[in-house]
Amino acid sequence: MSLQFYFGASGAGKSRKLHDYIIEESIRCPEKNYLLIVPDQFTMQTQMDLVVEHPRHAIMNIDVLSFGRLTHRVIEEVGGEELPVLDDTGKSLVLRKVAGQEKEKLTVLGSHLHKIGYIHEVKSALSEFMQYGVGEKELETLISYAKERGALYYKLQDLRLLYRAFGEYIHDRFITTEGTLDRLRAALPESEIVRGSVIAFDGFTGFTPIQNRVIQDLLRLSDKVIVTLTMDERENPYRVEGEQRLFYLSQKTVAALKRLAAEAGIEEEKAVWCREKVEGRLPRFAKNPELAHLERNLFRYPPCAYGTEAERIHLIEASTPAQELRQTCITIRRMLLESEELCYRDIAVVTGNMGVYGKEAQEVFDRFDIPIYMDQTRGILGNPFTSYLRSALQILLQDFSFEAVFHYLRTGLAGFTWEEVDRLENYIRRFGIRGRRRWSEAFTYREEEPEGEEVSLAALDACNEMRIRLMDQIAPFLTPMKTAGEMVRALYAFLVANEVQRKLADFEQAFQEEGELARAKEYGQIYPLVIDLLDQIEGLLAGEELTLKEFADILDSGLAEITVGTIPQNVDRILVGDIERTRLKQVKVLFFLGVNDGNIPKSSGGGIISDLDREFLRESDIELAPSPREQMYIQRLYLYLNMTKPSEALILSYARVGEDGRSLRPAYLVELLQGLFPGLTAEAPEREAVEEQLMSGADGVGFFTDILREYAAGRLDEEERRTLVTFYRCYENNPQYRGQIGNLVETAFARHEDRPLSRAAAAALYGASLLNSVSRLEKYAACAYAHFLQYGLRLRERGEYSFEASDMGNLFHGVLEGFSERLKEQGYTWFDFPKEEGRRLVAETLNACAAAYGETILYSSARNRHLLARIERILNRTVDTLQTQLRKGEFLPEAFEVSFDVLENLDSLNIALSEKEKLRLRGRIDRVDIGETEDRVYVKVIDYKSGNRRFDLAALYYGLQLQLVVYMNAAVELVQKKYPDKEAVPAAMLYYRVADPMVEGETLSEEEINGRILQELKMTGIVNENDEAVRMLDGEFTDKSDILPLERKKDGSFSAVSSVISEEDMRTVSNYVNHKIRSIGREILDGTISVNPCELGAEKACTYCVYRHVCGFEAGAEGYQPRKLAKLKAEEALERMREET
Repeated sequence: MSLQFYFGASGAGKSRKLHDYIIEESIRCPEKNYLLIVPDQFTMQTQMDLVVEHPRHAIMNIDVLSFGRLTHRVIEEVGGEELPVLDDTGKSLVLRKVAGQEKEKLTVLGSHLHKIGYIHEVKSALSEFMQYGVGEKELETLISYAKERGALYYKLQDLRLLYRAFGEYIHDRFITTEGTLDRLRAALPESEIVRGSVIAFDGFTGFTPIQNRVIQDLLRLSDKVIVTLTMDERENPYRVEGEQRLFYLSQKTVAALKRLAAEAGIEEEKAVWCREKVEGRLPRFAKNPELAHLERNLFRYPPCAYGTEAERIHLIEASTPAQELRQTCITIRRMLLESEELCYRDIAVVTGNMGVYGKEAQEVFDRFDIPIYMDQTRGILGNPFTSYLRSALQILLQDFSFEAVFHYLRTGLAGFTWEEVDRLENYIRRFGIRGRRRWSEAFTYREEEPEGEEVSLAALDACNEMRIRLMDQIAPFLTPMKTAGEMVRALYAFLVANEVQRKLADFEQAFQEEGELARAKEYGQIYPLVIDLLDQIEGLLAGEELTLKEFADILDSGLAEITVGTIPQNVDRILVGDIERTRLKQVKVLFFLGVNDGNIPKSSGGGIISDLDREFLRESDIELAPSPREQMYIQRLYLYLNMTKPSEALILSYARVGEDGRSLRPAYLVELLQGLFPGLTAEAPEREAVEEQLMSGADGVGFFTDILREYAAGRLDEEERRTLVTFYRCYENNPQYRGQIGNLVETAFARHEDRPLSRAAAAALYGASLLNSVSRLEKYAACAYAHFLQYGLRLRERGEYSFEASDMGNLFHGVLEGFSERLKEQGYTWFDFPKEEGRRLVAETLNACAAAYGETILYSSARNRHLLARIERILNRTVDTLQTQLRKGEFLPEAFEVSFDVLENLDSLNIALSEKEKLRLRGRIDRVDIGETEDRVYVKVIDYKSGNRRFDLAALYYGLQLQLVVYMNAAVELVQKKYPDKEAVPAAMLYYRVADPMVEGETLSEEEINGRILQELKMTGIVNENDEAVRMLDGEFTDKSDILPLERKKDGSFSAVSSVISEEDMRTVSNYVNHKIRSIGREILDGTISVNPCELGAEKACTYCVYRHVCGFEAGAEGYQPRKLAKLKAEEALERMREET
């Protein structure tokens, strides 16, 4: 058992020497385990290095681990109780809960807990206590020490209270990330992996107290522990000098580990110094005297100036951070052109301010086609989506205050145009609309308009329409909610109802199209992250009774903890990161951006324990995180480590003006470097001519696009036109960009023209025999181009794991089909099943369908499980109503869910388009009922709908509602074949809306309630006006049917609100539908793909079209015109059908 240190300066080869030792020993002692512990970011690279360096290219008894992976490996080996690990989001949620319970006892912190980010600060303080091994006893010591320091004393008391409450809450339920190291310590004595092994720590600048305790345990159990530390050979590693010394942190770590080794009775072996040099320089800088000089003199005193001009170190001055990034890309491109040996992975970019440079880095590097990996995570509180969620809750919390409502509307996710929001804001300001009651009632105030009363009324209607839209959007929050679970489900419902995921996906796509790739990735990740947060809230606090204010605070705390990031897609890419967070390895060229005052040194972030408080607490015996002064000195070590990582070149840059327009000063580091290298002067490459800076075709395309846009608008002078022509010729002669430039030019002066497919192309896409569903034909009738995209190119929406309205309809159909089958199995019919039996069969069928539907999505979340109860209630109402409706007539169910696949020989489903081309229809009829007389068989077709759809002869005429008639044609032909001795006659084509409507009234009897519900669920559609057919459909019908769209006048004739049609017109409609289907089929095979979305009244084909972002249709644009269909009355539609058939 021993402890050994490996010392050496940056670039001295400590890691390589350690690797050589481990490899050599692992070969000599194959039965022994060798564990190499490195920071998380280094595990994969270190493993690759060892495999490459090993003579056998295999490391069977060598493991490369981080502290976290070591914990997992040991606990996996020895076993034990597995508690869920509480991440930062979980900590914040638990803290918010316990803070609410202890709020009255908190003397200082209690009044600040509602502030955004404050819980995060409290969580950070408690995490620090855990990380540095500060328990109740140590905290008590700190409180006693701060007794005379007022605010600090009370803050520490509050933190102790929250610390204790937090620990009690998670005890035996969760374990924190920091607590996993305590579990590791408990498990280590039983680990055979660790016992007798050699353990090395490489790449660390220091360790926290809890990590030190783990190392002490490893010292007791292992054969040897090795620790590498950065140390100049001119320094004494065993003497802890002032904190201002560059290697103070390493000296402090040595002292701490020696003390722990002594406590454990472990001897220290002689330290290994890495002093090997090539031509008087460290191995990394063997061919680079400038960087060797930098390593030896940076932050050392007195400094020594370099004797000649530095060729491998450059200083760049740029106007803005964005220009810094651009010039960096230009320089990288030039380097790669000049050197065949340089790869992307040999280059790194670091900065002291990822908040500024990280925002634009991805977009700029992509423009130069340079692959990068952003070693960064970012919070989402500034994202419009989080503003959207929080402002929606604030509308209720602030009782529809002006600020809350318009914060919500201006997030960009509420579905209101900016013009609409402006108009609504003017109206609300004008009439002082405040409070939920005012927003719930129709607006009645009218502004006087110079154009007259008609315009005034139109403006009022527009405002009321916007009011209704807003109330519909926040409707999920208007129901009473008591528990966190109910509020989470309401929030789920809110997100789903307002199609937030789709909107975010649209934003993601828009950002991608605009080249803002970093933001596009953020929008791509944020929705599932927020959904995970809601699931976590429900998992931790589901049954807790909360006020909406408390829930909003908890949500804020959780959102504050969420960060988004990415992982590298491949190895050969440039690393872009923060100078402190990012760990560099094997870098040839380093770009150091943002070398400005304020970034270097980086200002302190403060916290619950202020900078002054930390300085005060340093004098106690309890170790905490570094104070601001210590942090500043530690940052110098990070600067040293990063600036000495490259082996070939170091390029530093700074900006003159910040992103806010303020002047910036270079950091002290610039002057320090110029002192070390007197010939180092700032270069300004952005002042060179544009032509000299063009190192990327994409970068130039952006410039070309800008001047082309100006040219199309007629705003270029003669010299600018010559520049445009020069750029155009350059790109036109480049095959890579010729097509793109041609598209840009064409787009600048474009006018849409419909171009049909050739018949050969159409045949290749669709075949000579069309297999069409009725909905496909209706899609074509609505927009030929949308049909082409869906059925020709077969473009589909990205699959989503969600339960939408269309899924609800599918589930209803499946359950009703299964219910009918179970009725038969139990020996019942739709006429005679008891109500209780119906309830049982509905529940059984629903459970079976839900378990099999969409990969059990209905059980995937609390919201969907809650939805099942509502679905069951709707289905119970449906089977009751369908039974009641059947009992009122003489029709009997003939068939359920009749698939066209089993009706192959029906003429109505097989339509000849030409001698060689034909169309076959496919589909499924929900229900066919028949009513027999002596010479006739009346046929009724019912289609179940989850929406409120009504039959419209005008829509049928235009081909937008063919389904019911096609079903009826097939059903009549089917029935006619079954009853050849009777005439099959259409009786009714009906929609039944699957719903459970609410009825208003305070003192209604059950019979009255059921009667009203029956009226609400009355079927819609078209009915044969034949008296015999009507009587058989509804034997109780006299003046007004409560199951059919029928009503009689006093003289016995049908009223205008009745949906009736004569038998002759039934045949006209039937024949016309066949004619329309042939017409559509021929047009499809002729290659018609016009961008021709129709508008029929308020219904627009583009409104819910999933391809509206693909086709490029824009009403009013050159060459784009919607087909505005005339709104025909029923008789007008029938007359046109007669004329065309």
